[in-house]
Amino acid sequence: MSVLYVISTPIGNMQDITLRAIETLKTVDFIICEDTRETSKLLHHFEIKKELISSNAQSESRKIGIILDRISTGQKAALVSDAGTPCISDPGIRLVNAAIQKQIKVVPIPGVNAAITALSISGLPTDSFVFEGFLPQKKGRQKKLTELSQETRTIVLYESVYRIEKLLDELNQYMPNRFVSVCRELTKMFEEVWQGYPSEIISKLNVKTIKGEFVVVISPVDWKDSHDRIDK
Repeated sequence: MSVLYVISTPIGNMQDITLRAIETLKTVDFIICEDTRETSKLLHHFEIKKELISSNAQSESRKIGIILDRISTGQKAALVSDAGTPCISDPGIRLVNAAIQKQIKVVPIPGVNAAITALSISGLPTDSFVFEGFLPQKKGRQKKLTELSQETRTIVLYESVYRIEKLLDELNQYMPNRFVSVCRELTKMFEEVWQGYPSEIISKLNVKTIKGEFVVVISPVDWKDSHDRIDK
């Protein structure tokens, strides 16, 4: 049966992979990944040998046809990202959409996701939240921040090491009284979490050498419990 598995992989700690994910990776005919070097590390750790096809943001469009032709012949394929759940602020959604259009069965193999992981330890409301991924780098960034400053749901953002200080400065400007949880290198050896108002977190980060990937969780505009938290 033609099938495309969408498999979540660890965001740092290899032990976070599921048994089902390991078994599926062992049984597919080939694996579609962002970076063959990163996926090779995962496969080597679990002693899995499979053909890898690189499909990233730049190459996905031109490789979709080749990949789907192989799946259509009855081969089973797995889609993975460098870390976490594919298609969530990562390449893959165009491939999944094209597979659905061709009536190829798409099967999720769930697992860890950085946004949900950060949200679960933020102490902020989780009954309703909005995931914005990476904010626009230039055009539309200020407009988006203005919109988010009035957001009544918890906000989850991704940010790179190169722009985390800029983002915190912007949050201090647009949302100075919002409680924020900043997570760095989740599940990895140097995992860190800072919580407080933007100005407080800025002062803590300034004394550190900042590296790694970040998830930023921001309280809703009308959330009052942050004022009653145990400070520091």
